[in-house]
Amino acid sequence: MSRFHLVLLLHAHQPVGNFEDVFERAYRQCYLPFLDPLERHPAVHVGLHFSGPLWEWLESRHPDYLDRLRGFVARGQVELVGGGFYEPILISIPHADRIAQIRRMEEFLQRRFAVRPQGAWLTERVWEPHLPQSFGAAGVAYTLVDDNHFLLAGFEPDQLFGYYRVEDLDAGVDVFPGLEKLRYFIPFQNVEEIVEFLRGASSAHPGCMAAMGDDLEKFGSWPGTHEHCYTNGWLDRFFAALESCSDWLSVSTPAEFRRLSSPLGRAALPTASYSEMMEWSLPTPARLRVESLVAEFAGRPDVQRSLRRGTWRGFLVKYPEADLLVRKMEHVSRRLRARTPALAHSDPARLERARTHLLRAQCNDAYWHGIFGGLYSPHLRDAVASELVEAERLLDGEPAPVRVRRDGLGSPEHGELYFTSGVFSALLDPSDGATLSALDFRAAGAPLVNSIARRPEAYHAHLAQASSSSGSQVASIHDRVRVKEPGLERLLRYDRWRRNPFRLLVFAEEKQSADYAALSLGEASDPAGAAFRVQRASAAATELEADVSLDPVAGLRARCAKIFRFRSHDAEASIHAAVSLAPLEGSQVRCRAGIELVLNRLAPSSDDRYFAFGSERHPLSWQGVVPGGALRLVDEWKRLAVEISAPAAEELWITPIETVSESEDGFERVYQGSQILALWPLHLAPGAAPWQAEIELRLTTL
Repeated sequence: MSRFHLVLLLHAHQPVGNFEDVFERAYRQCYLPFLDPLERHPAVHVGLHFSGPLWEWLESRHPDYLDRLRGFVARGQVELVGGGFYEPILISIPHADRIAQIRRMEEFLQRRFAVRPQGAWLTERVWEPHLPQSFGAAGVAYTLVDDNHFLLAGFEPDQLFGYYRVEDLDAGVDVFPGLEKLRYFIPFQNVEEIVEFLRGASSAHPGCMAAMGDDLEKFGSWPGTHEHCYTNGWLDRFFAALESCSDWLSVSTPAEFRRLSSPLGRAALPTASYSEMMEWSLPTPARLRVESLVAEFAGRPDVQRSLRRGTWRGFLVKYPEADLLVRKMEHVSRRLRARTPALAHSDPARLERARTHLLRAQCNDAYWHGIFGGLYSPHLRDAVASELVEAERLLDGEPAPVRVRRDGLGSPEHGELYFTSGVFSALLDPSDGATLSALDFRAAGAPLVNSIARRPEAYHAHLAQASSSSGSQVASIHDRVRVKEPGLERLLRYDRWRRNPFRLLVFAEEKQSADYAALSLGEASDPAGAAFRVQRASAAATELEADVSLDPVAGLRARCAKIFRFRSHDAEASIHAAVSLAPLEGSQVRCRAGIELVLNRLAPSSDDRYFAFGSERHPLSWQGVVPGGALRLVDEWKRLAVEISAPAAEELWITPIETVSESEDGFERVYQGSQILALWPLHLAPGAAPWQAEIELRLTTL
C-alpha cells in the first residue's frame, strides 16, 4: 500500500514598519531554533514561505541564516514557496501589482537560493474566484487555502485529503485544502493524538494526504510556545514520531506531493478566508450573533460549517480608515502606471524607487483587524502611509505649486477634493463635516492624521473574563483570553465621528475638558457631521457651506461656512480654516464652539515627541488645558513641527485618543494620536452678525 502524506506549509512574516526588536525576538525565539529539530530529523520535509520584509531583514541582519537555509533547500528537505513579496492581500491590489509582487519574490529566491518557486503562499488565505487569472499570468502552479473554503463550496470533510484544480476562464491553479483540525492540533495537542489522527486518515484515504498551512510563529513566537516547542521538546518529539511512522507516513513538501499525485478533481471555490478572519470582518452586531451560534452549536460541526460569515472586503466597510488606505494605494498605483513610460525613459532609477515604495505600501497588516491584523497598530498604519507619501513625492518630481483635484483620489463618487504640492497633500471630505481625512507632510515624509475612531468591537464584551496571567497550559491564540494591564474596561468609550481635523463641535457652556476626554460633550450632530456643499474649489480659497441645526444644544438653525486656504513654500506648508455660523431662524444661542484637530506622531511617552507652549513641554500622552490658542507639536525623530494658531480662542483642550484592541498578546491599550479642541464662546441670535473663528496649521521642518 502506498504511503500517506503529511504536507506542511509554514509561513513566516513580519510586516513593513514593525519594530526592530520584534523582528529580532521572533528570530531568536522562532525562526532560528526551528532549524535545529528540522536538521536533526532529515526525513521531515516542509514547505517554507518567508515574506519579503522578513527576507530583507534576514539578509541584512542575519545573512548566515539564509546560508544555512540554503543547505536545507539544496538537499531537498525544504521547499521555498513564493507569493506576493511584501505580503499583500492579493485581491485588494491591482492585477498588474499582483504580478509584480509575485515576480519580485521569484527574483529574490532565484538570486539568493537559485530556485524558482512553484507555489505561492496566499496571504491570509483570502481567496476570490478570479485569482486563477493572476496566478496563471505569474506562472504559479499551486497555492493553499483552508478546508473552510472547500466546505463552503459544498465539499464533504472526507473529500479534503488531496488537492483540486480551480479554474477561471482560460487559467487554472492547483489548490491544497489546509485542515483546520491540524491547525489547532499542531503544536498544541499531544504528539500521540496527532499521530493517531493521521493514522486514521491514512486508513481511510490510502495514498492521499493531509495538509496544514499556518504560521511558523506558532513554533516559538506565540505566547508560551518557545518553552513548549523547544525547552520542553515538543517539536523534537513530534518530528521523531513522524519519522518513526515511515512505513506508512511520508512528511512531504507540497511540490513533492504534486509530483506523486494528480488532482482529485475540479473545485469552484467561493470568496472566503479562514473562519476566524471571516468572523472578524463582520460588523460587530453580526459578529456577536455568529459567536453566539458557534457556542450554541459547538457539538454540531455540520452546522458550524454552514454558518454564513463575512469576507475580507468587509473590513473596508467596517473601517473607513482601511478603505481610505486602500483607495490611496490604488490612486498611487494608477499614477505609477500612467507615469511609467515617461519615467522609464527619463529616470528609471526614480521609477524603480517609486514602484518599491508602492509595493511595500501594499503589505496587508495595516488594512484589517483581528487578533493578527494591524489596523489598530498606528506604527503599521504610519509605515504603509509613509511609503505612499514617498511614492507620490517621487512620481510628482520637483516641487510644484498647490493644485487641487476635484475627483479626489480618482474616485469622483466620494466627492473629495485632493490638494497637493511638493511639500504636502490633503484630502478634504465635504460629506463628513468638511474635514480633512488625510494630511501628509511630504517634506518630512510623514502622515500627520493617522488616527482611528474608537468603536465597539465584539471582543470588548470579553474583557471581564480576561486574565493578565497566561496560565500554565499552552494554547492557540484563538483559544486564549488575556489582558496586558488591569482596568482596560474603563477606557471603553466610542467616537461619534471619524478622527478628522477641522471638525466643528457646538456644545453647552457648562461642559468641561473632562467631558471632552470622556466623549460626553453632547455636541450637536450638525454641524459636526453635516454634508457640505462645495461653492468654490481652489488652492487660494475653497469655500463650503451647509445649513445646519444646533439642536439639541439650542433651537436654532444656521448657515455654516468653511473657507480653507492651502499654501506651501520651500519646505513649509500651512492650512488655514475660517469658520462662520450665520443665524437663520430660531431662538438665541449661548453655548461654546470648538474646532477639533487630530494629530498622531506615534510615540506618546518618547522624549523626542512632545507638545510645547510657553515654557512648558509635555509628552504626547498628556491630557490638559492650554490657555490661549497657540500650541506646537514637535517630532524631533522625523524633524518636523506642527504649529497651531487659533486667534481669540479661550483655550485648547488636549486629550490622548486610546483604543482597547486585541492582539496576539491579549487586550492592550494603544495610543492613536491626540485630539485638540480650540474653544470660543458662541453667542447667536436671529438677525445678529455671524459668529466667526479661524485656525491655522503650519507645517515646518526642523
